[in-house]
Parts: sequence; structure tokens; C-alpha cells
Amino acid sequence: MSSPLYLATERFDPAKGAQWDHYVAWSGLLQLREMVTLDAVLCPRVIREILPEDWNEIVNEDFMTDYFISLDYLMQRAGSLDGRNLLAVYKNPESKPSLHDSRFQFEGYDLVDVQGGISALTNCGGFPLAFDNAELSAVGLLSSLERAQAVQRALRTHYESHAHAHCDVWAIFRLRS
Repeated sequence: MSSPLYLATERFDPAKGAQWDHYVAWSGLLQLREMVTLDAVLCPRVIREILPEDWNEIVNEDFMTDYFISLDYLMQRAGSLDGRNLLAVYKNPESKPSLHDSRFQFEGYDLVDVQGGISALTNCGGFPLAFDNAELSAVGLLSSLERAQAVQRALRTHYESHAHAHCDVWAIFRLRS
């Protein structure tokens, strides 16, 4: 399996007050205690501007310049992690990845549109022919790779014309607090 990619995101949880309350009411995801997602709208990236020195440390592919290949570099670049999540992620894993870094814990699987911005699980209002919102964990993710892949196939089958239904599966690990 390939090496993980890393990114730092802003946290989205009840500390956001009315913004959180509005989101939970809109989404119906009453089980959430926090959002751990690659969705750039719900959890904006901490690194918003690419500096010239970043180019050797980021993924140089379409829609992937938010992802760093060096954890140490990202940690230096991101600064304080207060109110933020530092994530280690695997794109379209063939099996459940093992991250041999005890500082991280496995959180689950996200399905993010192929352009890398929107989570089909938590930011599209639901896709009832593909999954039930009750399947999502307290951080808005699916717990098994098999289920994430089944949802990915169902999205493509039942919602072919929906832009956010063409997704990659992402395994997400989060740096422990």
C-alpha cells in the first residue's frame, strides 16, 4: 500500500455554535459529535496558499495540492493545531490501510467527489438509494471499507447525473489530541 497523504483542516463541531446547530438541523445527522471529513466547505483547509517552497512537499496532481507528502513539513507549515485536525489519508485503498504511527487513530471512510471538495456522505443532503444517514458514525464517516465501496458503487448507479456522486473513497486517520 502507498504512503499516506497529510492535510490539516479546521474543526467543525459544537464549538461553532449556531453554524453547527444549523448544519445538524439541515443534515438530520443528530448522531454527530464532530465532523471529521475531507469536505473543504465543512472543514476548510488550514493551508490556503501554496508557497514556492511547498511544491516539493505537496501532491502535484489535479485537485490534490492541499495534500502534503511530508508530515513533518505540514506540521511546521500549519502551526498551532488548536481547533484543527491533522489527518493522514489514503485515496481509494484496496484494503484497510495500516498506519504505523501510534499518534494517529483510524476514524473511518469518507466519499469525496473526484474534484476533491464535497463529501457525498455529509454535504449533499443525503442519497437514500445509496446509504442511510444513520449509518454514519459520530464523526460523519462509514466504518468499513466494504460499505464505503458499496456506497461508492450505489452513488454511481443511482445518482449518475449528480456531480458529487462520482467519488473517491478516502480512509481517514486523525492525530490524537
